[in-house]
This record gives sequence, C-alpha cells and structure tokens, in this order.
Amino acid sequence: MRFLSLLIVFFTATMLQASPERWRHEWPETDFNRTSVTNWAEILSGGPPKDGIPAIDDPQFLHARDETRIGPTEPVITVAIGGQKPRAYPIRYLMWHEIVNDRVGGIPVAVTYCPLCNSAVTFDRRTRAGVLTFGVSGKLRHSDMVMYDRQTQSWWQQAVGEAIVGKLTGTQLKMLPSWMESWQQFTARNPDGLVMAEPAYNRDYGRNPYRGYDSSRRPFLYSGELPPHGIHPLERVVRVGDRAWPLTRLSQAGEISEAGVRISWVAGQASALDAGQIGKGRDVGSIRVRDGRGRDVVHDVMFAFAFHAFWPDGQWMLGR
Repeated sequence: MRFLSLLIVFFTATMLQASPERWRHEWPETDFNRTSVTNWAEILSGGPPKDGIPAIDDPQFLHARDETRIGPTEPVITVAIGGQKPRAYPIRYLMWHEIVNDRVGGIPVAVTYCPLCNSAVTFDRRTRAGVLTFGVSGKLRHSDMVMYDRQTQSWWQQAVGEAIVGKLTGTQLKMLPSWMESWQQFTARNPDGLVMAEPAYNRDYGRNPYRGYDSSRRPFLYSGELPPHGIHPLERVVRVGDRAWPLTRLSQAGEISEAGVRISWVAGQASALDAGQIGKGRDVGSIRVRDGRGRDVVHDVMFAFAFHAFWPDGQWMLGR
C-alpha cells in the first residue's frame, strides 16, 4: 500500500508538471483551454519570470555614422522595408531584450532574437485581433522563446510565429524579410542608415552571457530528437520555409542556387554565442537569401536542433 501511495503521488506530481495548472496563477488572463500544445511537458521555465527579460517598445535610433559603441564584426539584424532607411537592431541589445516592438514606414513590426536557438525573425504585428505588442514570457518550448501578446495574453512560438496557447491559438504572424550581418557590412552598404540606440537599462551590453554555447555538445533545456544525417545539433542552418541548408555547406560554396532561391555567404560576422564579448566571437559569416528577381526572401539562420524540432518532416539540403 505504501508503494502504491508513493506511485500515486509521483504520478500526480508528474501530471501536474505536464499540465497548464502550474502556470495559471502567473497567467490569470490566458485561456489555457485553447491550445495547440499536446504535450505540456515541452514547455519549461527558462529561469526569468514573465517580463523578467524586458522587451523594448518604441526604440530610439541614431544615424549609423554617429554610432561608436558597436564593433565592426558584431551582428545586427537588418530590416529594410519599402523605401524606408534601413535599420540595424544590434544583437548586443537583443541578447538582453529578445523582442523589439517598433514601426517601420507605418508597419508595426516585432524584431525578435532567441539566443538559445540563434533564431532571428521579424514579424508584422498586424493580426485579425488588431495590432499586437509582444513581451517575453520566460517560458521555453524546444529551447525556443515563447512570446506573449499583451492584448490577449496568448502565447506565441517565436521560431514559427504562431500562437500556441490562448485566445489567438492557431493565428500565424506574417514574417518579414530581414537578415543578420555584421555592423561593418551594414554601414558599408547603408552609410545613411539608422541603428537602434542603446536602451536605458542597466545591462552589460556587448557581453555574451551564453559564452561557448554554440560549441556545446547539446542544447540547453532541450530533450527532443537530435537532427538526422549526423548534423551537430548546434550547427547553424539557413531555413527557408521547410528546407534547411547547413551553414558549413554554404560557407564552402560561397553561393548556392536551389529550390527557387539564391543563398550567398560572405565572411565577416562574429558569432554572438561564442566568446565572452560578442565582437570577439569566431567568424561565422553572413547570409543573404534572394529569389530569382533579386528580392530578399524570408529566412532564418537557426540551430539544426531547432529546425528539426519545429520542422520534423523538413527537407535537409545537403547537396548529395
């Protein structure tokens, strides 16, 4: 009987951990009855609470020529929309804030970066429920950031841009073309461009709190399947739709034209997740993805394990 009682206690505790009950007190306005999540054990606390990583709203900008803090090889996310001056969002800031709610040429955007997946995606914040603003939930799923919107308190998977819990479950955000490149590459092409100014927070901007992460054997807080074909889980891949090109292949080729896109690689961008100081990270190069007419294509440069987690039936473009 004692063994049976212990078994019941263990089973109950396990079920509680694999249910939304543990989150309800923190998220009283979130509708947990509406969800696409089938296994609640996939959602874990990343450590910080809700808004413990503060998103940036209405950022300030400088002219690129006036910025002196950013090292030449430091990565930035470049957003260029419809005739507006290109904007650079430095990873030195997104490393600590992960989401920037901004407007570019009248379009409300969310520029996002998840360090644990190296996923940098820009979204249009307009939805059927209106214009949303996003914050960091403090939760992870497959080691990827779970965002939330402040209007409905729904939860969103950053890597795919889809609501997974709450009123807006199933809603898909539109992804906008953006890309990561070095600060030097951005300024050489856009001497009159704009760059996000340093936020007014007490953070050690420029430091990488995940030192050596992209050389680790396994991802942090991830228990899913590892990538096939012997691909290292923390190898960078270029994701376009449900296809992934290993960065090692692209860096060797320089340029590849396949599946309707042309992907080019150039040296000069530091890994944000290598050295203690972002600007001193090893060179992983920069990627641009364009279609047959030379237009920028939505893509992401993410870790292989994250691609496999969210696109388990995706196509690996190995060139074999």
